[in-house]
Amino acid sequence: MNRVVITGIGAISALGAGADTNFSAAFAGRSGIGPVDISAGPHRITGYAAQIGFALPELIRKAELPLFDRVALLAWIAASEALQQAGLQQDPVAQQASGVFWGTGIGGAQTTDNGYVDLFIERKNRVRPMSIVASMNNAAAAQIALRAGFGGSVNTYSSACVSSAQAIGEAFRHIRHGYAERVLAGGSEAMLTVGVWRAWEALHVLGTTDAAHPERSCKPFSLDRSGLILGEGGAALMLESLDSAQQRGATILAELAGYGASNDATHMTKPDPAGQARAMHMALREAGLTPDQIDYINAHGAGTLAGDLAETQSIRDVFGAHAAALMVSSTKAVHGHTLGAAGALEFVLAVQALRQQAVPPTAFLAQPDPACDLDYVALQGRAQQSLRAVMSNSFAFGGSNAALIAIPFI
Repeated sequence: MNRVVITGIGAISALGAGADTNFSAAFAGRSGIGPVDISAGPHRITGYAAQIGFALPELIRKAELPLFDRVALLAWIAASEALQQAGLQQDPVAQQASGVFWGTGIGGAQTTDNGYVDLFIERKNRVRPMSIVASMNNAAAAQIALRAGFGGSVNTYSSACVSSAQAIGEAFRHIRHGYAERVLAGGSEAMLTVGVWRAWEALHVLGTTDAAHPERSCKPFSLDRSGLILGEGGAALMLESLDSAQQRGATILAELAGYGASNDATHMTKPDPAGQARAMHMALREAGLTPDQIDYINAHGAGTLAGDLAETQSIRDVFGAHAAALMVSSTKAVHGHTLGAAGALEFVLAVQALRQQAVPPTAFLAQPDPACDLDYVALQGRAQQSLRAVMSNSFAFGGSNAALIAIPFI
């Protein structure tokens, strides 16, 4: 079987544009959560979310913008960074034999919401001509493939909050077992719309705003946590077989060593530690690692009451006595829950932690929940570590679980 390496990474979120910028902000515990004001016809929402508040890099010609929902714009921004770092934009032969595996939980939410406003509020008889092309879930993957010239397999994964972790994991297996030499994998989400917000609100899982410090409203593993804070963003990784990367003379950032996927099969919204543990065990087996070789976990840690307790328990079940020595943190405290993009964004941050030997904190963890009793790297990041292997966890409504493991390339 092929070894799978990472030759490019890209990211965009409320923390900024660029993988390095995102890691620097996460390590500093600098929050991207701020006030939002979202409208759709007469409907208006004001609140707090991790919305991208800066102008997006202009990578698309104005004439092509009607083809793009925001979810695809974020996808192409992240993908472009990863492709440039990997050096594949100058290699037409390699491009034709490369694929795209992309995750999104909701797809073109803004296009869909705009269509409903056109039809049901403004009483128009038609929607915008490119609505289907922009809103379909595979639009982001297709736009990446089109612009990168990638003629291999192009797949879309939509499994709520594990969508992009699955996309990365399945791309890993695709390369590992010889079905492809190169796959651009990741995910994006842009669901800060009135319709999506109201749907999450109805589920009663959104966090309440911290009155004194609204930017600190997402508090994973805290005693006073109250729920998740929505975010938006995208992240991408260029995955290659080791042979492909070495033949191209590419710079290898890290090795993707293991992937595990499972389903709780117990409840649509209540997480099950046993199902989560199966995904982590599977990733460890595939990586050929023992639990005590993992030094850092980027936790799913969404800040919900049940979810954080379940993840604490599943980590204890998998890692046993080593759980006490593990560093675990949730970066959602600063970039919010980016749903289908979360797995990719958080895995990019985990890879950056491995490369820089520095662990980002769980920001705003001033009052740890006694029931969440692991080392959650509270408040301050830790530099100058000796990380041998890192894991990233992603769990979702519907019971889906995924775990990814990266190690230094040797």
